[in-house]
Amino acid sequence: MISAAATTNVFEATPTFAPRPGITHVVFDFDGTLSWLRHGWPEIMLEIFLPLLPRRADDTEPALRESLLADIYALNGKLTIHQMSRFAERVRERGGTSPDPETLRQEFQATLDRNIAERSAQLREGKQRPDDFVVHGGGVLLEKIAARDLKLFILSGTLEDRVRVESELVGVARFFGARVIGSRLDEAFSKLLHLEQILREERIPAANLLAIGDGAVEIEATKTLGGLAIGVASDETHNGSGVMEPHKRRALIVAGADAIIPDYREPDALLARLLGA
Repeated sequence: MISAAATTNVFEATPTFAPRPGITHVVFDFDGTLSWLRHGWPEIMLEIFLPLLPRRADDTEPALRESLLADIYALNGKLTIHQMSRFAERVRERGGTSPDPETLRQEFQATLDRNIAERSAQLREGKQRPDDFVVHGGGVLLEKIAARDLKLFILSGTLEDRVRVESELVGVARFFGARVIGSRLDEAFSKLLHLEQILREERIPAANLLAIGDGAVEIEATKTLGGLAIGVASDETHNGSGVMEPHKRRALIVAGADAIIPDYREPDALLARLLGA
């Protein structure tokens, strides 16, 4: 069984990890991997879910939270509706009347959007620095990756126009240029298909691909293709704490991550370990 305990390991290698000197392309997820604008989103989901979950005689609140968080993080990286649908299944399993997943999604999105708007306003008004909303060390790591002439992409399940605006707000857009891929209202979204497209259009083998993300979906997709997958178990409460979020860490390991990190606090050492040079 994988422990859900918090850990302060700077680099937790799994048995599949090996450096890849041939890496030429680096794909980042956005929310929770680079941007911290949406931090705290799992707690928003819990606040919506917990009052609606039918209780059993042997339930405890800590156990319910753990169970729901496991579901939430296992689906991290997919469109939000998947987490809402899984919760609706949980309610049905307990004999309750299933809530409408789309109604849940809208409630969640409205609360999250208010938080994002407040944080964005703080950035625009100069009350916060862009680095305050970048996962710790992320800006420095991007500088060092760019200095090695590796090609950088963002691949996110968040709506593409929002990713572009928010990447400008937090000061990382310049590293990616037009290489920002997000979801769109008019099409189904698949990280696996988009990664395949990147490999095809860039004419590189999967062995040259490094993907970094805080969600199980991008990790699974990268491993399916044969790339190097690094999980970021970033802290949703205290940016730069160095503590891995335990539920996120567990989901990333289950997804097959080659290594787990809490953030990017030692960028030179991290790149040396990943690239073997």
